[in-house]
Parts: sequence; C-alpha cells; structure tokens
Amino acid sequence: MGFFGKLLGTENPVKTVKPSIDRINELERKFERFSHSEFQEQTRKWQAQLKDKPWEDQKIILDEILPEAFAVVRMAAHRTLGQRHYDEQLIGGVMLHQGKITEMKTGEGKTLTATLAVYLNALAGRGVHVVTVNDYLSRRDASWMGQVYHYLGLSTAAIQHEASYLYSEKSAAEAQVTMEGGAGVQIDVLNMAPVTRREAYAADILYGTNNEFGFDYLRDNMAPSRESMSQRDLHFAIVDEVDSILIDEARTPLIISAPDAESTDLYREFSGFAKTLAPEDYLLEEKHRQVNYTDKGFEKLELKYGQEIYSEIKLRHHADVALRAQTLFRLDRDYVVKEGEIVIVDEFTGRLMFGRRYSEGLHQAIEAKEGVQVKQESKTLATVTFQNYFRLYKKLAGMTGTALTEAEEFHKIYNLDVVEIPTHKDMIRADLPDSIYKTENGKFEAIIREIRDRHNKGQPILVGTISIEKNEYLSEMLKKTGVKHEILNAKNHEREAHIIAQAGRFGAVTLATNIAGRGVDILLGGNPPDPEESKKVGEAGGLHILGTERHEARRIDNQLRGRAGRQGDPGSSQFFISLDDDLMRIFGGDRVKKMMDTLGVEEDQPIENSLVSKSIENAQKKIEGFNFDTRKHVLDFDDVLNKQRETIYNRRRRILKGEIDLKEQILQKISSEINNIMTTEDDGEIRVKALGGIFPISPELQQKVKNSSSEMLISDLTNEALKLYEHKEQHLTPRFMREIEKVITLQTIDNFWMEHLDTMDHLRQSVRLRGYAQKDPLVEYKQDGLRLFEQMLAAIDRTIVYTIFRVEVKPREEMRHQHVPVQTNSEGKSIGRNDPCPCGAINPNTGKVYKYKHCGLINAPHHKQ
Repeated sequence: MGFFGKLLGTENPVKTVKPSIDRINELERKFERFSHSEFQEQTRKWQAQLKDKPWEDQKIILDEILPEAFAVVRMAAHRTLGQRHYDEQLIGGVMLHQGKITEMKTGEGKTLTATLAVYLNALAGRGVHVVTVNDYLSRRDASWMGQVYHYLGLSTAAIQHEASYLYSEKSAAEAQVTMEGGAGVQIDVLNMAPVTRREAYAADILYGTNNEFGFDYLRDNMAPSRESMSQRDLHFAIVDEVDSILIDEARTPLIISAPDAESTDLYREFSGFAKTLAPEDYLLEEKHRQVNYTDKGFEKLELKYGQEIYSEIKLRHHADVALRAQTLFRLDRDYVVKEGEIVIVDEFTGRLMFGRRYSEGLHQAIEAKEGVQVKQESKTLATVTFQNYFRLYKKLAGMTGTALTEAEEFHKIYNLDVVEIPTHKDMIRADLPDSIYKTENGKFEAIIREIRDRHNKGQPILVGTISIEKNEYLSEMLKKTGVKHEILNAKNHEREAHIIAQAGRFGAVTLATNIAGRGVDILLGGNPPDPEESKKVGEAGGLHILGTERHEARRIDNQLRGRAGRQGDPGSSQFFISLDDDLMRIFGGDRVKKMMDTLGVEEDQPIENSLVSKSIENAQKKIEGFNFDTRKHVLDFDDVLNKQRETIYNRRRRILKGEIDLKEQILQKISSEINNIMTTEDDGEIRVKALGGIFPISPELQQKVKNSSSEMLISDLTNEALKLYEHKEQHLTPRFMREIEKVITLQTIDNFWMEHLDTMDHLRQSVRLRGYAQKDPLVEYKQDGLRLFEQMLAAIDRTIVYTIFRVEVKPREEMRHQHVPVQTNSEGKSIGRNDPCPCGAINPNTGKVYKYKHCGLINAPHHKQ
C-alpha cells in the first residue's frame, strides 16, 4: 500500500492479524466443552489477573489473552444469539481493540463485531462505552448484546435521554417484548431494569448516544458533590457510525445553558422588518452560508432605526440574526415546528435534535420568524465540542460503513487510522450511472416513472431525499399516481424501526430522509425473515436504492447506497440529479446548464455525461474540504478554551474527591492577600478598609495599620486572621467548616467560569475584526484568552478570601422566616444581573461601572459598601 496507505491506515490488515485469527479458530474446540459456569469462572480469572494493575501493564495482558477472550465471546454469541462471528468480524474486533476505525460494509455485522473488543477491554474493570447515534439503537444493542455479556458474567447498561437501564435477564415468562402494530418487529426487549445514572455508569459495559455521554460529562463538572457525579474516568469508547459522530456533528458544541434576563421583544421587531426586505437589499452567499446587507438594505435599516443601527451593537446583532433566519434557514429543511417549538433537523441524519438550540440569538430569530413563543436567550454554563470530549478517552476506536473518504481528518484530529475490512461475501449490487436532468420538475417526473416501473414488477424501492420538504412533495406526487408507499422523516421517526424493517418486502415503496441511512439492516422479503419472500424479492432484482439528489458529503451518498446489497444480496442503486439541485446550483451548474440549453435537451430527457459527473464529484470534494477547514478552525479555537476547561474541571474533581486540603489553601491565600494589601497600598485608611473586607480587625490593630506597614505588623495581622479562622472552625465544628470551604470554593469557581465562558465567546467574535489589522485572530485569541484566564484565577482566589469570614450559619427555621430584601436602585426598581451596580464602582479595564453580577451580587472586593 506504500507510505500514504500506512499514513492513512488503509493498509490491508488481513496479513498482520492472520496468526491471531488462526489461533482463535484453533481455540474454538477447547471452549465448545465449557459450561455456562465455566465461562463465568474464566471471566473472573481474567478480571483477577488484571485487577489493580496500571493501565500499561493491563494493555500487555489484554494483548496476550486476546485469542482466548475472542474465542470465548464467539462461543457465547453462538449459544445466546445463534450467531457465530465470521473471520472477517474477528479481524474487525482486533482492529477495534488496537484503537482503529473499521470500515465495514452494511450488513457485515458491526454490532456483533464490537462485542469482541468490548468484552476484552471490559475485563480491565475501567468501563467500556459503546456510542450510538440514537437512543433507539443504544437501547436495542444493550438488550440484544447484553445477552452475550450477561452469559459471560459482565454487567451491561444503557443510558437514555431521560432514563437509565441495567440488563437484567428474566425468565421466559417475564421477558416481555414490545411489538409495533402487530407486524412482528421487535422494538425493545424489556429485560432492562431502570437504575440511576450512577449505577448505569458503574456497569462493565455502557451503551448510549454521544449527546448523553457529553452532557453527563458537563453535568458532572457542575456537580455540587461527589455523590451527584455519574461518570467514572473516561477509559475506552467504541463509536458506532464514527463518521457521523466525530465528523458530521463535530462542528456543534454541546452547551448547558440557563435563561438570561434579556427581553425578547427586539427579535419580533426585527423579524417583521426582515420580512419586508427585497432580494436587492441583501447579498446571499449560499456556498459559504453567509448573508450581508447591501447599501440599499442599510438605507432601509437607517430609515427605520436611525444612526443607532451603526453604534448600538445590540440593534445591529438583532438586524443580522433576523436576516440570517429569514434567508439561510428554511422550514422542513433546517428545522420543523413541533408543538409550538422550533426543533432543529440534523442535516446529516434527518433526525430531530430535541433540546438543541442555535446559539447567539439565531434560535430566537427563527422563533420570531415562525410566530411561535420567543424564548429568552440562554447563558452558557458549560460547553465542550465532541472533538474535545472524545479525545479525553485513554483509548478510542470506531466503526462505520463509510470512513475512507475522511481518513485524513480522522488521522489529523483524533490520531485514528482507518482500516477497510473485507466483506464476508462478494458485493454484487449494481451501482448505475447518475441520471441527470435539466430541471427539477423533469427529474421528479422521471423519478415517478422509474418508481412505477420497478414497483409494477414487485421490486422493493427505497427512495432517499435530502429534506423533509422534498420527502413530502414526492409523497404527494406518488399519491396522485396511485402508488402505495410508506413515508419516513423526522416528523414520524417513532415508526422508523417498523418502516425500515419492512422496506425490503415485495413491492414495497419507502420514501425516507437520511434518517434511514444508519443502524438498521433491510432484509429482503421483510422482517421477520421469510426464505420464500426473500427469494421472490431477489428474483425481482433485490432492493433498489433511488437517490433524489446528491448530498454534499460523498459518505452520505455511500450510506444510502449501502442499504442495498447486504451480505451478497442482489440489489441496485442510482441517483437522479437536476441542475436545479442545491449542490449543482451553488457549485458550478451554470456552465453545464448553458451546454444543455445549446444542445436543446428537454427538461425530462436524461443525459449521462462525464463532464457533469466530474462537476458533481468536484463539488462534493470542495464542500468536504470546506467543512474540514471549518471543523479544524472550530477545534483550533476550542483547544484554547479546552486547556482552560481541563484546568478548572480537574481542580473541581480534586476538590470533590477530597484530594485538596482546602483549609491550608485558603489560609495561604488569606496570608498572601494580607501581605499584598500591606505592601502595595500606601494610604493607611484604604489599608484598613481593604483588610476589614477580609476579617474583622480590632480598633487597636486598625490604628497600627493606619500608621505602619512593617513586616512585624503583617505577621501580627496574619496571626490574628488565622486565630479568628480557628475560632470560627471550633464554633461551627471542623466537619461543617470543611463543607463550607468546599461549597464556597465550588460556587466561586462555577460563577467565575460561567462569566469567563461568556467573555471568551465575546472575545472570539471580536478577534475576527483584528484580521483587518494584519493580525492573526487565533494568535490574538490565545494571548487575550490566557490573560483573561489568569485574571479569572486570581479573582477566584480573592473572592474566596473576601467571602469565607462573612459566612454565617443559621438554623433552618430562622432562615425560613427571615425576610430577604430585594436589591433596588435609586428609583426603587429591582436590579438585574446585567445592570450597573448601584455602588458606582468603576472597572479600571473598561472605565465603566461594574455590572451588578460582577460587583454587589457577589460582594466583590471592589464593591463599595
């Protein structure tokens, strides 16, 4: 394969692992004689051999026992599932254990393949995570493969959006199965007992989605106590559909947020304005997903909002997001309206992304555009990208049917090599040339004819569309022609498993968005399998895949094609393309359209032309390159914040685990702050006031502080502070004092980290403009980010020092009846977090009055009493 083959991990792995495969096959006879209890005893022996050893030593042992462990899993799968791993699956298992990405074609059994590496690595006792693309698959795979792990004596769990389950094998009478519509499609084996999140993470093997793992990580790093944390240390993860999770979703950061107090009226105001704009009022660049006002647009803005549109950042921000919402984001393509809420549609999978919201006010602008309730803007409490989350694992591996086109990115970002696993049976699917049409209308008419012709001879057809809008449009056209069909998109995803499972039936026509592309095999003849039906469908040509347009990523097209031709089944695929399709229209379809006009090609007359095919492939490569650059850009910036995040989160975890002596640390900070005040401040009155902000000073000491700043006096002040601290501790009891230290430290860290995220986000937006001054925005972001981070760490320390002596503990009854006055300004109105602090303290960095949240709300050192 040569240097580049080795570099990108595409070298044929068969030769290198053949000795291991031969050894596994030899061991099969040995384990055939094992009883159920002997298998579990073998698991316990390996666990005892690995227990309490460092990871480096465990790695050596795992490599040594690999052939035996794989042979054990193979036999267990055969006994519990009736499925025996093929040699090709054994190769895939070895590659997963080695921390590589295995590219396995559809139907080759990735789910079963993973059990080999999962079991082997779970023996180390550090936990193994299997990451799936949706809740349905994590629940299905945990209850399905849980049979194998349970047979071998390991625990299996699954985490869902709102629940967690532990595999608990029941008797035949108890093992209920949920059926859908009486069609015999197994949706969910109910041998998954509900457990807490923490118990699920304690299992040897855990299935869940990337979102659940990522959000649990963020929640754990906001937890007030160790008991409320769920995750163990992140050890080994196998990511199913790895290209979807680590590439397609890499640009989207996970964010935990809380509502901010800003009004939402401006979103409705500017949405109304954006709807009045004509095409000449803005410049739309679909290729880069950007839109800007033209001079005419700015004239209209100025006419309506005056010169403030240029000087008021808030007004300009609302004008920009309203324009983006109006022109770049489309209903039933980018989002849907469901039960009065805007729900984002994943552009790669077609699934609804419940709980996700666009950031920077864009979601509110879309809510205003669609006339639903505009929710308050959110304030970021914690955030991480998938790229940085998955790089936290000590060991990472992945599986997919389409990874080779992105091998370079996997290697550069994650240091993961891609290995192509040979198929068990030869692929006989016929991939037909693209059929290209001049207009979209001509294309759709041809698609209807093609569906009708194939449907009449009984061949099942899966029609793939890019958007919900096109999906429903095609459905209406089929209804008019009388072709019975099923429709699958994000609006009816609840029936996904049933619809897809029956898409291989004789004469079936299924219209689906990308939601159908992942995780579910389509059996010829339908599910449950029927040999007669399967033969009948095979004779009709097998499953035919009809793509209604090309996706911007070649992988997504390959995923759709891969639904047909599984395990040597007959099948075919073809894409129908028009020059009106977004991909062709945005990336160079004009030249081809002129050529077709010149040749007098009718709109429903297909052409097969190498020039057009090359244009499509080049367009896809351009977009893939552009998207890679975008993801790399996001990562470069997020790496800056990631180092800071690791520092803060590591400090938090050590505090919760009791690894930091907070008392000693706080006393050192008190001593340091006293020394700093006495050596840097010349004015005696100010020294007294500053020290009084830390701890109560006797009148005698106050007088001395006004007149002197000697080292002896500094020592006396420090001793006085330490004496008062000890007195407070004896009064409250040492155990309670330790709890107070922990609570104050964690709350201070969390408050400042939350504000820091906000500041870093504003910095990220503002450094872009520095490019006009011939400065590298990334370098500027790194330098300013480091300075802000150091300032934040110093502010955290000072706030703890100025807070610890002021804490008063009152009985619950007294607290319940105590009236807490609402902070008001001079006009008697309550003060918002973002309002100027009534004390009037000036921030030296900005020359403006501190915001209340940075001053009076937290009783900061600069707050004027």
